[in-house]
Amino acid sequence: MNVSNCRGCGKLFNYVSGPHTCPACREKLEAKFQEVKEYIRAHAGTGIHEVAEACEVESSQIRQWLRDDRLELTENSPIRMSCESCGDQIRSGKFCEKCKNQFAAGFDNILKSSKPKVQSKDLKSDKDNPKMRYL
Repeated sequence: MNVSNCRGCGKLFNYVSGPHTCPACREKLEAKFQEVKEYIRAHAGTGIHEVAEACEVESSQIRQWLRDDRLELTENSPIRMSCESCGDQIRSGKFCEKCKNQFAAGFDNILKSSKPKVQSKDLKSDKDNPKMRYL
């Protein structure tokens, strides 16, 4: 059993995977996310700081939701985020589409190059290729 302290409340809990928060804090955070999402729908074009103050959420948490692709900036939003690889402007996530495609192509190449090459079997007799046998 993997026991960890919650980053939200400090209580001990059985850590399985994901963020180091207990189930109660995770539920509270999800409720705040839904509140932020509804506020953004009702007040289109508002900035991160306005949303953070209105919903009583840290602006860093809203930025994290943007990086996690849970929220997305509109086309005409004054807020700008940069791709972590090339610095191009993006609306959500960590990377732009161009960099995502380059990463995917690179991973495909790695997978293709790491596959073992199939060797053709030589059709030699068993006498030329001694094997271990038991009686």
